[in-house]
Amino acid sequence: MSKQVIEFGGEAVGVVVPDEDRFKFLAVKYHVWDLDAKRFGSADEARAAIRQLLAHQAVQAKRQNHSAAA
Repeated sequence: MSKQVIEFGGEAVGVVVPDEDRFKFLAVKYHVWDLDAKRFGSADEARAAIRQLLAHQAVQAKRQNHSAAA
């Protein structure tokens, strides 16, 4: 196991580093900060969590924009 840079949309958003038998995510971008120090079974699991987090954030932003326009 070695550290891996995790990219989303062509931008580095963090790294995963070995942590015992798992990987710890270290965020380098604010929009994924909620996942900082979370542990995953693989880099792919971390990427999936990032996709889910950002999709959730997009839904929340859309709701806020819709509420503000009403």
